Amino acid sequence: MRRTRSARSRSWLCRLTMIGVIIGWTTGASGAPITVTTALPVAEGEFMVREQIIFNHGDSDPKTKARERTARTIVSVLAYGVNSDLAVFAVVPYVSKSLKAGASAIGRHADGLGDMKIFGRYTLFKNNFNGGSFRIAPVAGLKIPTGNSNRRDALGRLPISVQPGSGSWDPFGGVVITYQTLDFQIDAAISYTVNTGANSTANGFKFGDVSRLDGSFQYRLWPGKLGSGTPGFLYGVLEANLVHQQNNHVNGIEDAGSGGTRLFLVPGLQYVTRRWIAEAAIQLPVMQNLNGMALRDHYTARAGLRFNF
Repeated sequence: MRRTRSARSRSWLCRLTMIGVIIGWTTGASGAPITVTTALPVAEGEFMVREQIIFNHGDSDPKTKARERTARTIVSVLAYGVNSDLAVFAVVPYVSKSLKAGASAIGRHADGLGDMKIFGRYTLFKNNFNGGSFRIAPVAGLKIPTGNSNRRDALGRLPISVQPGSGSWDPFGGVVITYQTLDFQIDAAISYTVNTGANSTANGFKFGDVSRLDGSFQYRLWPGKLGSGTPGFLYGVLEANLVHQQNNHVNGIEDAGSGGTRLFLVPGLQYVTRRWIAEAAIQLPVMQNLNGMALRDHYTARAGLRFNF
């Protein structure tokens, strides 16, 4: 039986309340990227927990709105510092996706656990200097198909854009560079994801491989001068994401109306204390060179909290 909209809303409210309960402890007093991985270490023997809420809206054509999609995601991240150079991460998303085709068409919806990611980050080079640090860290991991990729409703199997999971085991890797000072921090990352798909679990569907180039600049807005007794620090954040996805394949046949290149700008704010970090950002597309009727992004709103223990 399909859940009502009010029931789904109560379910999401409960999850958000649980997030608020577990937040309580973080260390450090520097800004951090919001959509970009950093090369800064997780302290040896310590855990880092991050919760981020993401809301995305897009459609296939801004004029006709032939397809309109919304997606809400709660992303839970657990990291552990193995030593001063190596950290391991687990990323678990809970997703809620809706798709509406045409002004009067019946909407289709699914929510549930998404695909989990596990990866490691190793500091290959570091130079700690007075008031700052420069680090280079390779990253490698695997996306695991923990999300259901065969959900159905009264109309049949849901489109792949609504499925909570992809159904494929997808390796990824890249390199992260971080330059940090007392006043600002710069992070840059390049990565590549191999989407395997094309198996029985994925129902013969293969997403195109994804390559990314990301950058982040965080600048301390307040206080202007560092001193004792300051309860926290306010950072302004500006990030850019350049994402290219190759064409999808269905049963081994290339879909020429999929894939493309997107460029996003991401302004945001962070409040940093020695116990926790709160952040919010809006991800806006400034260029979308997509093929055919590929879904276009309108915006993605993000808010999050993180702490160490």
